[in-house]
Amino acid sequence: MEVILKQDIQTIGHKNDIVIVKNGYGRNYLIPKGLATLATPSAKKMHAENLKQRAHKEEKIKNEALDVAKKLEKVTISIGAKTSSTGKIFGSVNTIQIAEALKAKGYEIERKNISIPEDQVKEVGKYNATVKLHKEVKVEIEFEIVAE
Repeated sequence: MEVILKQDIQTIGHKNDIVIVKNGYGRNYLIPKGLATLATPSAKKMHAENLKQRAHKEEKIKNEALDVAKKLEKVTISIGAKTSSTGKIFGSVNTIQIAEALKAKGYEIERKNISIPEDQVKEVGKYNATVKLHKEVKVEIEFEIVAE
C-alpha cells in the first residue's frame, strides 16, 4: 500500500515522502492516526504540485541549517556531573543535558534531534553526539563530561 506521510516517522520516512507500507499498518495505524494519507493518483498529483511550491522554501531552510552546522562544528560543550573517586558519574548524561548546554551557548536545538551513539555516558571524558538540523544536514559535536 502506498501512502503519503503527513509527518516524520522515524522508521519509515520523512514528511511528504511517498512510501510503501504493509496494508494492515497503513489501514489500521497510519491513516486513522492522521500520520499518512492514501496515495491515490489524484493525491499524488496534488502532492507533486505542493512539493514544487515548497522546494524554494526547503532550499532556504536547508541553507540556514548548513550555516548553523558550520558554527556547531567548532563548538565544544562541557557538562558537569557528580562523580565518584574512580571517575564514574552518578546517573548518566543524556540528550536533555546536551540540549541545555547548547542553549546556554546560544543554539536552540530540541533534545529529540540529538543522539548519543554510546548507550549511556557514565564516565568522565570526551564524547561525540550527532545533531540533526535538517533531514539532510547532520553535524557531530564534541562534549566533555567533567567532575563537579
